[in-house]
Amino acid sequence: MRFVSVSLLLSLFATASGSMAGPVERSIRPMPRPMQQKVVEIIPAAAPEASIRPMLRPKAQAGTPRPATVAPVDPALQRGLERWIGGFRARALSAGISASVFDRAMRGVRYDPEVIRRDRNQSEFTKSIGDYLASAASDSRVENGRAALRQHGTALEAIEARYGVEKEVVAAVWGMESAYGTRRGSDPVIGSLATLAFDGRRGKFFEQQLAAALKILQSGDTTPENMKGSWAGAMGHTQFIPTSYLALAVDFTGDGKRDIWSDDPTDALASTANYLAKSGWKKGQPWGVEVRIPQGFDYSLARRDLTRMPSEWARLGVKGMDGNAVRDYGQASLLLPAGARGAAFMIFSNFKAIERYNAADAYVIGVGHLSDRLGGGAKIQATWPEGDRGLTYKERKEMQQRLTAAGFNTGGVDGRIGPKTAAAMQSYQRSVGLIPDGYASQSLLERLR
Repeated sequence: MRFVSVSLLLSLFATASGSMAGPVERSIRPMPRPMQQKVVEIIPAAAPEASIRPMLRPKAQAGTPRPATVAPVDPALQRGLERWIGGFRARALSAGISASVFDRAMRGVRYDPEVIRRDRNQSEFTKSIGDYLASAASDSRVENGRAALRQHGTALEAIEARYGVEKEVVAAVWGMESAYGTRRGSDPVIGSLATLAFDGRRGKFFEQQLAAALKILQSGDTTPENMKGSWAGAMGHTQFIPTSYLALAVDFTGDGKRDIWSDDPTDALASTANYLAKSGWKKGQPWGVEVRIPQGFDYSLARRDLTRMPSEWARLGVKGMDGNAVRDYGQASLLLPAGARGAAFMIFSNFKAIERYNAADAYVIGVGHLSDRLGGGAKIQATWPEGDRGLTYKERKEMQQRLTAAGFNTGGVDGRIGPKTAAAMQSYQRSVGLIPDGYASQSLLERLR
């Protein structure tokens, strides 16, 4: 819901309606802290042109247990929330929410200090890509996913037939988002969103989500009591946020409700397939294929904005792990998520479709690779650099500052590793005799120091 984003962090196990083999695993969704926003007027939800998620979802989400004891609510904060709700009521009603729906949903809403604690205590995602992917497509996650495919095979096949998204891909998103429905979240969505909107750190975003949640209630798809989810408002088996739900959720079962909350995951899985289909998914095309990079390769060619047919890449020595040219599924670019020392992937337009669900490369590769494994595909064959981890925001800014000071233009110091920073790293690497892969590693930062 970009995600919101707004995400990576739940558990794996079984659907609520049936047990599956394998231990519960925690979700591993990587995501940076969203930017602070101010409260503005309610904006109606619409189908996205680029992504529905304005940011990667906050790290702690569905399935993260609350502490055994909850701190008492400061009466001043509760009074402040109630005053905010009073002001929000006029905005909500002017946006089309009925007074009866609003008053029922907001009745008894309490300021939730645990939601604010979680929002304040998000840590940066710096887990290594190798460790992340090992968890994303672990043996138990694959085993549980195959059990889910067997249990819900009829529904998933019908969903694939209608939306043109392979059932393994839909199941992989399900596995990453809520551990196949076992970690859907138990926080009251209305209360969580009201608390976050009142808090104001990202007030604009959460007020929009709260307004969308009220529209969902007004449509009759669920009740305030059943509208449960993560502390940040992501809901159901595949963790839709309210605006994404309004734009893309579907009633696949035909019962008149778009029910993503119940033990039956059918509507949620169909909604996810619809999301991916609307994002440009092409059936029969892989998200990506692991490839071998030849010695002496020009790593400046490994960038997202440069695409070629796989047969053209093969003429440059970039081939599949079996030594043969990758089939010409369509235009593709090269992605080296851990630089020259890790695995390399030839990625296709379906990579972008998953990316619109969550823009983190690690998440996209995780979903893609898990879907491959669910379909009987092999594990990633290349090794990953030991001890590697992603740089923190502070370290990325330091990298840019040191490159700039050394005469390599990064186009500014913003903590984001974009094309200019990657080009600056490559130029620096060439100047000191390193492989110019443009990868922002700890070792490169140490070299600059």
